[in-house]
Amino acid sequence: MTKLAIDHEFASRTWWESGGQGLWDAISDGLGSVVLEDDIARSWLQQASLLPGWDEGPEYAPHPIASGSVGEDDPEL
Repeated sequence: MTKLAIDHEFASRTWWESGGQGLWDAISDGLGSVVLEDDIARSWLQQASLLPGWDEGPEYAPHPIASGSVGEDDPEL
């Protein structure tokens, strides 16, 4: 399982205004994060990275959406 979350340190609005908002809304329930099967998350991230602005963040927050593995003992599952 993979957790995708809005990276609030990513300041650029380009990605969000270039289709990223709609892409995020399609998988989230209005919260700041979502847990997906690894293959779905990987496919979503690949599509998200094609939109303008994906790489406009600073080194510590390069993308508007951060991802990470979720363990079985994670309380969000």
